[in-house]
Amino acid sequence: MNAAGRSERREARSHGSRLRLFCFNIHAGNAQDGFREYLTRSWRHILPDTGKHKNLSELARLLAEVDIAALQEVDGGSLRSGFVNQAAYLAEVAAFPYWWQQRNRRIGRIAESTNCLLSRAQPRLVEDHPLPGRIPGRGVLLAVYGEGHEAVAVAQSHLSLGAQARVRQFDFLHELLQPYRHVVLMGDFNCQPTSPAFRRFLDRAALAIPGPQALATYPAWQPERSIDHILVSPDIAVTRYEAPPLKLSDHLPVAVDVQLPDGVRVGR
Repeated sequence: MNAAGRSERREARSHGSRLRLFCFNIHAGNAQDGFREYLTRSWRHILPDTGKHKNLSELARLLAEVDIAALQEVDGGSLRSGFVNQAAYLAEVAAFPYWWQQRNRRIGRIAESTNCLLSRAQPRLVEDHPLPGRIPGRGVLLAVYGEGHEAVAVAQSHLSLGAQARVRQFDFLHELLQPYRHVVLMGDFNCQPTSPAFRRFLDRAALAIPGPQALATYPAWQPERSIDHILVSPDIAVTRYEAPPLKLSDHLPVAVDVQLPDGVRVGR
């Protein structure tokens, strides 16, 4: 299929009730092949290298078939990325007309960690919220498509490592999403569904993991922990749920194909 054909197919998908959703902690473009590399290749966290650009180019190719993408640990343009805003680069190469970036934590000129939301349809509302926590630097992006009972709320976040902070953050997410009937929540939650705070949140928010069980996404080289998630309201039908085995980060992504309820659409 040529570029024009791909563009037409993406445009058509965005204006219907079928969507492909994608959630990925990209680790600033750093591929990882073992825990030892956090030390032996730690220089990649402060210096640019060609591997990051290659990984981003491969990711952009995959994002070309996605309708809404939630990305975490995206560098906002610092030394480690060669001063390239990775969110802007991915949006341009994957031809997303709408994108938003939430800058969460900056270490001088060395690193800038952000959340990024990419969309092929224009939401009517986008909100940027900091998350509660003893250490600042976590947040949630919320995009709302449509009006009234037919509105779809799509949120993405990257929760804290600490269990106590996550309790407060799950409570914040519950309050933020409570007004909406049709909800998608994506992100790196840094905990598994067996976590008491996670279970409590699922019950209160009436959200569900798309499959019979959560998919293991961390570490990417030997996935054992289910910490990256796409959660959906019960009335959103899931037709595909997978963790593509990509070697582009220290996490695996999660991808979901969904069918929205009758009369509910994202886009025109």
